Amino acid sequence: MSPTKERIAQLAREIHAETVETRRHLHRHPELSFREEQTGAFVAARLETLGIPHQKGVAGHGVVGWIRGLNPEKRLIALRADLDALPIQEENEASYRSKNPGIMHACGHDVHTSSLLGTAHILKQSSNEWEGTVQLIFQPAEEVLPGGAFLMIQEGALDNPRPSLILGQHVHPSLEAGRVGMREGMFMASSDEIYLTVIGKGGHGAMPQECVDPILIASHIVIALQQVVSRSANPSIPSVLTLGKIESKGGATNIIPNEVSIQGTFRTMDETWRAEAHDLIQKIASGTASALGGTCQVKLAKGYPFLVNDEELTRSVRAFAREYLGAEDRVVELPLRMTSEDFAYYSQIMPACFYRLGVGNPSRGITSPVHTPTFDIDEAALETSTGLMAWLAIKCLEDGKYL
Repeated sequence: MSPTKERIAQLAREIHAETVETRRHLHRHPELSFREEQTGAFVAARLETLGIPHQKGVAGHGVVGWIRGLNPEKRLIALRADLDALPIQEENEASYRSKNPGIMHACGHDVHTSSLLGTAHILKQSSNEWEGTVQLIFQPAEEVLPGGAFLMIQEGALDNPRPSLILGQHVHPSLEAGRVGMREGMFMASSDEIYLTVIGKGGHGAMPQECVDPILIASHIVIALQQVVSRSANPSIPSVLTLGKIESKGGATNIIPNEVSIQGTFRTMDETWRAEAHDLIQKIASGTASALGGTCQVKLAKGYPFLVNDEELTRSVRAFAREYLGAEDRVVELPLRMTSEDFAYYSQIMPACFYRLGVGNPSRGITSPVHTPTFDIDEAALETSTGLMAWLAIKCLEDGKYL
């Protein structure tokens, strides 16, 4: 007999204050990608206190734990949170503001980690009331290529045996606390990084005839690359090409530099078109530079794949969430997003559902987007996040469709 939603909700209420303090501790002590040593140690110590067996040092500073219920060999599912912070100087004046200069949990990974620790507490406390095993994935380095998810998979963290499905949640400031958002099927884009180095011949700005102007060449390349999406992409395939940084090496009001760098991103939701676009970017950038007398070195750093939510699993998770939250309007449908997430790697190898946790509260002025220095959350969301994920885990174990 599995626990009722009232029992799970009661456990979430009982640990809410602890979950808030855990989140605040993590928020005070953020660490950048691949440097989450203290964060990983904190998670491992908390799992030790809860009596949850775990492995440290996975893919750097990641931690993997296992909560075994009745008949633990019967079913295995995974829950994921990420550990790393961003290189942003926090501007909030809260008592729990970051103590590490220039580093901030501006993407809510402190929320994800504290929530999964709270969920672990609930699942451990109720482990004699459900069947199967829940694997906890505390993943490092979501923010930096190649991504901690890729490395955890590469190191075999989800093998022997592989979970039958995986769930993850992510903060969503535009959604009010107490609500969650979901989408079946294709959800988030792949993400690749573009690095171009345009090389010309510098000289005096008053004598351009003696130079090969890389700034002019770079300008033509920026314009020419817009046709990758506007004229080469199938309009039915979501695609974005953005060039976000142009910088000359040297140069002044009267000096033409030797070199200009351009950096940007390409995102889409189709792997065949993704490869074709990479080839077009290479040809257009190199060809444009050559036609104007210069050269262009092209580096394309292939990033995260697209994220796809298994349709059947997501329909089930949506129904379970509505059952737990008690009202249909507390589970909303989300649009496609051209942002990316390394959770996508998990979605490529097993049924996955990545959903959004409402953390906003406009009446209290809690509306700042992620990746901004004023991002914060309504901590009431931490009661929803812990209880809901525990409930989803138990219901997915009970459902058993993905065995």
